[in-house]
Amino acid sequence: MHQQERSFIMTQDVTPKPPTGDRPELEHLDAALSHVDQQVSSGSIATGAAKGILYSLIETLGTFVGDPDLPEHARSGYEGLLEAARELRAKLDH
Repeated sequence: MHQQERSFIMTQDVTPKPPTGDRPELEHLDAALSHVDQQVSSGSIATGAAKGILYSLIETLGTFVGDPDLPEHARSGYEGLLEAARELRAKLDH
């Protein structure tokens, strides 16, 4: 193998993209966000833990919203949930 080929192989992004059918259902993500919101409201979860979960949800939802293969009707649902997650994060930051 030539040095140039080896360099390319070592730097190319080999992160597997999950098949579209493996996308979690919107209802499951909504339930996760609702659960975090309830736990925050009741004081049953540490702020740092809630922020960590919200960070993951926001990153996941942002990836879905940015997917060009996502049907438009599904995109609006993910966008709404993304906005709700961002609002909860803002509430925790204050």
